Amino acid sequence: MSDRVPLRTSLALAAAASARWASRTAGRGKGSMIGGLVAEKIDPQIMGRLAAGKRTALITGTNGKSTTTRMTAAALAELGEVATQADGANMDAGIIATLSLQRSAPICALEVDELHVPHVADATDPEVVVMLNLSRDQLDRVGEINMIERALRAGVARHPDTIIVANCDDVLVTSAAFDAPKVVWVAAGSSWVGDSVSCPRTGEPIARATADSGSGPSTPPGSIAWYSTGDENFRRPAPDWWVDDDNIYGPDGFSAPMTLAVPGRANRGNAAQAVAAAVAMGADPAKAVAAVQTVGEVAGRYGIHQVGNHSVRTLLAKNPAGWQEALSMIDHDADGLVIAVNGQVPDGEDLSWLWDVRFEAFETMAVVAAGERAADLSVRLLYAGAEHTTIPDPMKAIAACPPGRVEVLANYTAFRDLGNAMERTREERK
Repeated sequence: MSDRVPLRTSLALAAAASARWASRTAGRGKGSMIGGLVAEKIDPQIMGRLAAGKRTALITGTNGKSTTTRMTAAALAELGEVATQADGANMDAGIIATLSLQRSAPICALEVDELHVPHVADATDPEVVVMLNLSRDQLDRVGEINMIERALRAGVARHPDTIIVANCDDVLVTSAAFDAPKVVWVAAGSSWVGDSVSCPRTGEPIARATADSGSGPSTPPGSIAWYSTGDENFRRPAPDWWVDDDNIYGPDGFSAPMTLAVPGRANRGNAAQAVAAAVAMGADPAKAVAAVQTVGEVAGRYGIHQVGNHSVRTLLAKNPAGWQEALSMIDHDADGLVIAVNGQVPDGEDLSWLWDVRFEAFETMAVVAAGERAADLSVRLLYAGAEHTTIPDPMKAIAACPPGRVEVLANYTAFRDLGNAMERTREERK
């Protein structure tokens, strides 16, 4: 992109730099978010102006955005410098901050909140949009999930030249991408089907069946083939990319071993979509696979921290589908498990979703219920038959565990606050 921008944009960038400086000087953080907010107030068109001329991939979905964005950025790095968020700030201010701080980068891999995708796509004219999954999130903020699917479908229709990399195992994602002229289908998996029991196009039931070993590569064994009982044409597309426990497979007979540094079956699907996106933009498939394998800790997720005599691994989950995936990553041989739940605005203040999560998996593992809403979690664990104690302060909950390895699973603000508390502890010990 040329450094020459309209005067209004130059003023916006200068004001954003001043806001960042003031925030850092006042000890209020890095200031990138406030910088983005200030810039957009002065120049409402700044996102599009900063993105002009860049090759952009947008990554969206209810779960896995930050990890997949980091993987996509890694896979695209062979093509040139990549502008991407380091902290998962995926709304307008965070995207503007990223573009303004990395103006020389010719390529962007941008995480985008699913509510913001249509207008961010209008502003950035993306080469690729990666659609991971759709499930209900914070209903008091996000709203009904089929509304999100319809908005994404309309946004996709406005960009017929954009390549959509879509998870064909997710009914709602498939519906949003189904009519697009250019789609790369990825069998990325979908263990949570509670929000797609009916067809988003007809309202009729979705029928599902597990593929057997004779299904062929279009439906890898063990995957779920689905179709709408109300529209025989709306069914799971044949994937261009898919994974198993050891390898990734792609077009033209491509296959490669893939061992990730991050845990969980869901992250294998995320990696497949990152590779597919990078290849769609011109990356070499083997190099893209090698790159996604280097991604480890992502904004604190999956990180291991020493807290006293405990080695603490932190996992983040924000909604029923995310919790179900995160619970599958828990090491049941760990010496302790802390589950921390808050109910602040960023988390969603309605915690009724706790009853949709299968905490019965911990019938044989002692749990410490923590967080501001530890009492709500305790009631759910009681009904799940999970042996537990209740200690609202997550740091004290960790301290109460036997020495050794402790798994911590937390929702958004509980995860953030615990990270800050562990950082303060480390600073105090220096």
